[in-house]
Amino acid sequence: MKLKTALASATILAACFFNSASAADLTVGFSQIGSESGWRAAETTLTKQQAQERGIDLKFADAQQKQENQIKALRSFIAQGVDAILVAPVVATGWDEVLQEAKDAEIPVILLDRTVDASDDLYMTAVTSDLVHEGNVAGKWLVDTVAGKPCNVVELQGTTGSSPAIDRKKGFEQALAGNDNLKIIRSQTGDFTRTKGKEVMESFLKAEDGGKNICALYAHNDDMAVGAIQAIKEAGLKPGTDILVVSIDAVPDIFQAMAAGEANATVELTPNMAGPAFDALAAYLKDGTQPKKWIQTESKLYTQADDPSKVYEEKKGLGY
Repeated sequence: MKLKTALASATILAACFFNSASAADLTVGFSQIGSESGWRAAETTLTKQQAQERGIDLKFADAQQKQENQIKALRSFIAQGVDAILVAPVVATGWDEVLQEAKDAEIPVILLDRTVDASDDLYMTAVTSDLVHEGNVAGKWLVDTVAGKPCNVVELQGTTGSSPAIDRKKGFEQALAGNDNLKIIRSQTGDFTRTKGKEVMESFLKAEDGGKNICALYAHNDDMAVGAIQAIKEAGLKPGTDILVVSIDAVPDIFQAMAAGEANATVELTPNMAGPAFDALAAYLKDGTQPKKWIQTESKLYTQADDPSKVYEEKKGLGY
């Protein structure tokens, strides 16, 4: 079954989808950024699981953190005539042309966990969290924790040009605004990877008197934070004590660090973006229902007070 009909045919399509002996007639292309982090790997695992449970034939393409690879994958999906496309966009810009090609082919596109700077009529919906809110939650935690004491902050940004890097930075800065005791003294991309996070943190430590001038680290994801924690320990300091550590994603490894007292807080981002995405697609196929342009997932702040060892065990079962 190929989704290349007008909305007037939606009921017929739905009957085929829900009453056929095998739902595997539905084919969905999934362009994933890569596997730069534990969270990304979990999203891939859960997307494949969700597709399998629903009888969907999922065509998977790993872009290895390159937008050009994602664009090639989308064009390949369009050429194959898939019924829908899921894409986790590596950066926010540069999607108009290929999204227009998908629209012309009447193939709905759903964005996963990230947004794009393109007209919203070029995609069906985006399943993501409030990225600005995530940064804001992290920032407010730090404001409350230091309680007016002077605090120099270093920031590990995500991939340059990506919506999480842009919005998580924006939200964090909004939370710090008006708190003159808090100052971001260094900010650089760690590209969402553990290795790069460690490397950049090493440079921050060297530039700031071996880390003595640093009060806190804010990392746009947990993997960079875990890499930075290693750098802090190798510099002879105690992460979580000498340098506070707050990050985003809530992957299992950060809870291990929290249990060891080496990280202080993380903001949760669920890796199950595919469930709501497939639900929206099913509703569209059933009766032409157009979902909201933004399907928002919830965020939760975890701290050392939340029994991190227990949370670690719970998280391990989510595909990480």
